[in-house]
Amino acid sequence: MDKKQHSAAVHNGPGPDHMTIGQFDAAATLPREGGLLPSAPLYWLYEMGQAALNPARAVADATKLFFKNPANPYSHTTYGKTLAAAAEVFERSTRRYQQPEWRIDSTTNGGERVPVHVKTVWQRPFCKLVHFERAFAYAPRRPQPKLLIVAPMSGHFATLLRGTVETFLPNHDVYITEWVDAKMVPVSEGRFDLDDYIDYVISMLHFLRGDVHVIGVCQPAVPVMAAVALMEADNDPYVPHSMTLMGGPIDTRVGATAVDKLAEDRGIDWFRNHVITKVPFPHPGFMRDVYPGFLQLNGFVSMNLDRHLEAHRDLFLNLVKGDGDSAQKHREFYDEYLAVMDLTAEFYLQTVETVFVRHALPKGEMTHRGRKVDPAVIKRVAMLTVEGEHDDISGRGQTEAAHALCVNIPADRKAHWLQPGVGHYGVFNGSRFRAEIAPRIADFVLSSQNGRQRAAKPKLAAVGN
Repeated sequence: MDKKQHSAAVHNGPGPDHMTIGQFDAAATLPREGGLLPSAPLYWLYEMGQAALNPARAVADATKLFFKNPANPYSHTTYGKTLAAAAEVFERSTRRYQQPEWRIDSTTNGGERVPVHVKTVWQRPFCKLVHFERAFAYAPRRPQPKLLIVAPMSGHFATLLRGTVETFLPNHDVYITEWVDAKMVPVSEGRFDLDDYIDYVISMLHFLRGDVHVIGVCQPAVPVMAAVALMEADNDPYVPHSMTLMGGPIDTRVGATAVDKLAEDRGIDWFRNHVITKVPFPHPGFMRDVYPGFLQLNGFVSMNLDRHLEAHRDLFLNLVKGDGDSAQKHREFYDEYLAVMDLTAEFYLQTVETVFVRHALPKGEMTHRGRKVDPAVIKRVAMLTVEGEHDDISGRGQTEAAHALCVNIPADRKAHWLQPGVGHYGVFNGSRFRAEIAPRIADFVLSSQNGRQRAAKPKLAAVGN
């Protein structure tokens, strides 16, 4: 497959594609040197603030219900709609959002509706492997390659990739990593760092017995490549057919973004001193060192504060004028966007230092439990890299840098695609992903699987009489 690159005019439209998602190395804006806001008590203060707001949220919720009740004459007036809208915006702005459900009950294949059952098929303390099992009435004629989607462990839950899963489901057997909120894992379960993450990926590939194509979305690009390189070095029979790296920070020295420069400028000690805290009681992970979700959310929102304020203002105006469709779209996006999880301190700090501060992988200095990670040993696994033209999280060229590292993958088994007109979110979700990126990934998956099978097929010797 030939390398493809395209360009397009800058697209500055509003929407989730231009909001910060998966910003792994961002942090809350805190004093640069010393100051009065050390991270240690922040989690405890946050929990106190949430508890203090509970009565106000209850009043706001009751006010919304009262002024939206059709039996209440005020619900048909501008006054009543304004009060109901204000109450909903307040309640939604102060709510603690829980992990969303997958809400994938069916898909289509060959023009027919196929039921989907969401099942956990592999589990460790910090991750579950979820299988979207399709209940076919008849076996499909078209090949159904097996996909392992490695979701980011960078603040948001794996359900952020719901659209990605839905796009691939019609013609693929889809699995996805569902990382567990660190505050829900007891300290007795031990630590979890970048080395453990790589071990988890290798273990899942073994569970799927190698007949799979792995897709690393954003942050997992580095550990996915590391896992494949380690398996190749061991001549592991369960290496995947292909790996697709989407908007990942393979080499953050290339096209460095604001968040990349932030990490390198501040250094790992700043992050250790300012964003790491302990999980408070009564969470199951009580006393575990974490980078808490609410601090991550502060970093996400502060990068595009004006857009978020505008979005909530629009929600208020849409509620007042009765534009239910626009209000529902806002709810659906922010129910996902504002649901964040804690990361273990050791995973976060090791990843920031390895990927964003030391640039260990592209420099040839990355190790896994003392063993060097060498992408040059990858030979059997096809590789596709995908980037967004306007990605302000993983800058243009950072993912493509994987090609300079994986020098022994045959040229006809690797490719790069630069998607015009999309930011970071648009690399793995949205209309352009569905129409332009996903079909290319599907085509690459089929061609790489067929290529592996042809290479593995023994040649027949000529037989003479």
